[in-house]
Amino acid sequence: MTRFDARLTKEQKEFFEYASRLGGFRSLTEFIIKSVQSKAEQLVEEHNKIIASNRDREIFFDFVFKGVKPNKELKSALKEYNKLL
Repeated sequence: MTRFDARLTKEQKEFFEYASRLGGFRSLTEFIIKSVQSKAEQLVEEHNKIIASNRDREIFFDFVFKGVKPNKELKSALKEYNKLL
């Protein structure tokens, strides 16, 4: 474990304590840790989607504009896709 210190205004502390009680958290620390963890997971997920979509876009345009030949896996995926249509 490691320690993390933060300075809050009196109003922030009271507001966060109120929210933690409303949420049924055992302590202000638990509320803050869970809230920050949730937000961090959301940000990382959004970032990873962007990275994946950029990578997918590059792969697509490489195939379309650079004349890259499809490999066996791509050909197989196309056959499976066409079966579904």
